Amino acid sequence: MDRTCCTKTRQIVEGIVLDNKIKHLEMIEEIIKRMASCSFKLKGWAVTLVAGIFALASKDANQIYFVIAYVPIIVFWGLDAFYLQKDRLYGALYDKVRALDNDKIDFSMKATTEEFTDWKYKYSSCLISKTVLWFYFPLAIVSSLVIVISYVV
Repeated sequence: MDRTCCTKTRQIVEGIVLDNKIKHLEMIEEIIKRMASCSFKLKGWAVTLVAGIFALASKDANQIYFVIAYVPIIVFWGLDAFYLQKDRLYGALYDKVRALDNDKIDFSMKATTEEFTDWKYKYSSCLISKTVLWFYFPLAIVSSLVIVISYVV
């Protein structure tokens, strides 16, 4: 009878500890989802603002609008890289927590470049990543083509 009591207690404790690990991983997953959502929204805003600036430029024929079109591209490129960096850091935290023993779960949400030192977690790496570079660089090229075409026509 004493042995059954200890076994049930151990199962309850292991269940609570495992629940803690699952809850911690779920918290990290929610942050990763939020970062991905912000990145997606930034891309939409970048295209919308650049298109709006070009619409104003064609209407008023003021050439300063063409130069201003680069401002949202650069700003949103930087912001998108920031969110990608945070996404990568929290992904690394997720992997770290996933590999931890159940009794070592402390609900730490520390995901910094001091904690994870690999180059892919650096901001500069995120600025030139495929997902960011291949969106904003073509947007800048298209903007340049619109500027060149508007001067020729």
